Amino acid sequence: MTATDPALTALSQGWCALSLLHGRIEAHIERALQARHDLSVREYSLLDVLSRQHTGEGGHLQMKQVADAVVLSQSATTRLVTRLEDRGLLERYLCPTDRRGIYTDVTEAGLELLEEARPTNDTALREALDEAAKNPELAPLVRAVETLKAPVPA
Repeated sequence: MTATDPALTALSQGWCALSLLHGRIEAHIERALQARHDLSVREYSLLDVLSRQHTGEGGHLQMKQVADAVVLSQSATTRLVTRLEDRGLLERYLCPTDRRGIYTDVTEAGLELLEEARPTNDTALREALDEAAKNPELAPLVRAVETLKAPVPA
């Protein structure tokens, strides 16, 4: 295969379309969350991921798992956690069974903000997808997103 191979060119065009769709959706949601709740998309995602933890066996996520879930490096995730902790939306504490581990939980204020922001996020997502569906190059990707189901935890 060469760089001018039609299969590679089509693959590259598909990747560009997917990247464009993601960027447009994220920018639209970012504007809505910032305007209404003073939250970035990453902050919202972090609060959402951490709000789904539980106190049972294996219920808390390690920082690497959180970083993977919000698609950030561990250091960027730690900085994000610190910013939200400074705002009173998260709290950290030592793992009761392993003093080297640190857990991060969403505070009541964080849960309240997340619940207030969730409809904004959902509406902005729907708006962005509807707008993207008008573009013939993005419409197939929008249909694919709309038919995806959430993965079932193992």
